[in-house]
Amino acid sequence: MAFNALRQDLKGCHCGLMPRQNPQGEADRLEAATDQAIGACGGDVRAALKAAIVANEFLESEVCELMQAVLRAYVCGRFKTYTG
Repeated sequence: MAFNALRQDLKGCHCGLMPRQNPQGEADRLEAATDQAIGACGGDVRAALKAAIVANEFLESEVCELMQAVLRAYVCGRFKTYTG
């Protein structure tokens, strides 16, 4: 229940959790980021892909740790449920 309230609070957030309204702008941003990643790896697409996989695994572990911390705090009563 508290997570639904949190999701409502995040509706205006553009931090990657919600789809953006401009698909063409998003495609352009993705193309630029891809070119930048490949360039950072000296033009080696395979190295850029490996770097992206490593970064993704790191972020997944960070999300997992944060979810566990939130769950512990919720279970310990540090978060109150939103009643509207």
